[in-house]
Amino acid sequence: MTTAAPTYEELLNEKELLQQKITFLEQQIEWFKRQLFGQKSERIVQSSSQQLMLFPQLTPLKEEKRETVKEHTRLKKETDKTQIVLPADLPVERIEIDLPTEEKICKVTGETLVRIGEEVTRKLAHRPASFYIKEIVRPKYAAPNQKEAGVQIAPLPTTILDRCLADESLLASILVSKYADHLPLYRLSEILGRENIRLSRQLLSDWVVRTGKALYPLYQEMEKRILSNRVIFMDETPLDLQEKGKGCLHQGYMWVMCGGEKAPYQYYRFFKDRKHQNAEILLKNYKGLLHSDSYGAYLKQAQKNEITWIPCFSHIRRKFFEAATGDPFREWILEKIQNLFLLERKAWNAPPEERLQIRQKEEVPILEELISKAKEKLGGKILPKSKLREALGYFCSLIPYMKNYTNFAEARLDNNAAERAIRPLAIGRKNWLFVGSEGGAEAAGVALSLIQSCRFLQVNPRDYLEDVMRSLLDHPANRLYELLPDQWKKRNSS
Repeated sequence: MTTAAPTYEELLNEKELLQQKITFLEQQIEWFKRQLFGQKSERIVQSSSQQLMLFPQLTPLKEEKRETVKEHTRLKKETDKTQIVLPADLPVERIEIDLPTEEKICKVTGETLVRIGEEVTRKLAHRPASFYIKEIVRPKYAAPNQKEAGVQIAPLPTTILDRCLADESLLASILVSKYADHLPLYRLSEILGRENIRLSRQLLSDWVVRTGKALYPLYQEMEKRILSNRVIFMDETPLDLQEKGKGCLHQGYMWVMCGGEKAPYQYYRFFKDRKHQNAEILLKNYKGLLHSDSYGAYLKQAQKNEITWIPCFSHIRRKFFEAATGDPFREWILEKIQNLFLLERKAWNAPPEERLQIRQKEEVPILEELISKAKEKLGGKILPKSKLREALGYFCSLIPYMKNYTNFAEARLDNNAAERAIRPLAIGRKNWLFVGSEGGAEAAGVALSLIQSCRFLQVNPRDYLEDVMRSLLDHPANRLYELLPDQWKKRNSS
């Protein structure tokens, strides 16, 4: 029995389906090639003249000098001649190299040479970290003839860890080494071992957990200050937890909240999962602007009347950037999003009232054009499984919230504050791999919150932690906020 030959229309349909499949596979190959060998940055480069034509209030780039070379002209890079910047109070160790006595006689006249000056050569030197024993001596006093009066002795200074061999200066150094410099504790133990100081990894881990618990009141105060602010940035990232007694790893999540004036507080909190209720716990009773990606836990918060959700345009841009199709529409939409970011740069150089005017007059029309064209493109002829369709679907799902940032002067176009706070944790995770217990995860959250907030504020985290550890127990409980990094900086910079 012979089958009927396919009709012309059937062949055309089959050809079209095969062509779509080829195009889709080509897009996948291009995407994988870019992941392996291509540029990871999503930056869209525009010439300075083009930017100034679009946005005349932007500051022009510094004019580059040119130098003439044989047969062609090239750009001459500006170099900073003071490549080493040293603090004014850096200690100076003077080493004087003098002539031998027999060479201080003139070879012509035989007279003794007279010192007429000196030539100074300065070099930046390094001395390995020094350790020492802090010996606290407290004299005892007693009445010579009154045994009943007892012995008088000055009280010990308050210490953050009771009956602990480590001074606050060492505890601060350990926390900074692990959570700012990303050193695993076993490696820190080896470094100490080279100085003939034997501290086991288990002991170091115990000190870290105990210090985290002692600093917990400051951590709670930071959370309170973030939730009382009108603007919050949130994100979350995986962090493995070693399950007790099983010797295996369980994937937990470290959630990040950034807030405060100009978002100086970087708050980290560990949960054993990524459930939506974690966001509810973190944002309990919060009223304000929430910046995040489109994870369902945050979308659920967007339904609350007290919270205004601001989607992240960096995520939107990333979706279209990954859709490497060569489609002119993709290039057009990336250019429009870039224009939004450029306008935001101009808006943030203006007062709040003027910022809102810029958004309403210049950015809202761009958003409306983007929404209209995206809907039209999504409803047209486009590959069903292509990354461009995925990006368009993501974009259109956010349309109800897309203009929210234009109504609030303090709102941002992106969630980059939270994404920047994730990076130090991601680097640390590559080094120390996992947390050994829930107590360790909680201590990690406390230490990361204080240390990364210090780094954001350009405060030396070691100096901050040592000072705060010495004064925390004696500080009034109703004024704990005075020990937070931003307040500490104000007090110590005046």
